Amino acid sequence: MARALLRRLGAAARARLRRALPPALGLLPELLGGGLPRAPDRRRAGAIRQTGSKVSVDLLLIHGLGGSRNIWEPVIPLLESEREVHAIDMPGFGETPPLPEGEEPTAANLARAVHEECARNGVERPHVAGNSLGGWVALEMGRFGWAASVTTLSPAGLWSRPLGEPNGGGARMLLRGSPWVKAARPFLSLALQFPQTRHAAFQSIAARPEKIPPDAARALVLGWLDGEGYNAANRAMRNHVFDPSGYPEDVPVTIAWCEKDRLLGPPKPHRRPAGSRFLVLPGVGHTPTWDDPELVARTLLDGSAVAAPA
Repeated sequence: MARALLRRLGAAARARLRRALPPALGLLPELLGGGLPRAPDRRRAGAIRQTGSKVSVDLLLIHGLGGSRNIWEPVIPLLESEREVHAIDMPGFGETPPLPEGEEPTAANLARAVHEECARNGVERPHVAGNSLGGWVALEMGRFGWAASVTTLSPAGLWSRPLGEPNGGGARMLLRGSPWVKAARPFLSLALQFPQTRHAAFQSIAARPEKIPPDAARALVLGWLDGEGYNAANRAMRNHVFDPSGYPEDVPVTIAWCEKDRLLGPPKPHRRPAGSRFLVLPGVGHTPTWDDPELVARTLLDGSAVAAPA
């Protein structure tokens, strides 16, 4: 049935849909991967996973646009012997509801919400690490004095000028309500069992997308398709830039750029906080946690060392 509905769209319609989708999902109409059962509504003031280790050094992990705390699953076991790890869902993603109506989900506002959720959970001024939009949020937490150190993986916001309005929101809304997506949802788990499907769907965010487990791939699609906060956060992200001026000198910052990043280019030096450490992570894509968990873990441990990075 799903294939029949796709055929009825016609080649031209499928091509237009592919062009409108974010790069990571542009092939899903052909792979029956554009939809899946919606996540259960587990609304809370915030969702944060804590490892409960005995280590006294807190490390907060923040995901990127359309993701959830689940992106850190490959890395957390490599961290928890040396850090008390807290992985959070940002407002509008995963299990956390969006910001209140009328409050723009800028990186600064998301940072404030994350800080407040940490405080409710007894986490005060942790070391903070983030990927993509989560990296920008981590930088804002450092600016406000809410982070002991900041480590970012291909952070968003370090571009020279606003990127402008997104062009994929309409396609996303079309996908959410279209009959072919509803028909294709039951087939997604099956389609994502095949490494070739995962490679085609996620090659823009991972250097080795076939390493993404099927369940994690399914969650990534859900985050893009069903995340309540996606459109607003995407618009806010694209319409603002990170301001590196006046960044606190007592907050060590590491900007780790993913060598195989296909979504963002590395920032120019003047777009980075003064005194920040810049390094390149070899062989990994924009969201590197599945590509090389060991490399990511070492980077986060180094960046969150008690002493400031040299």
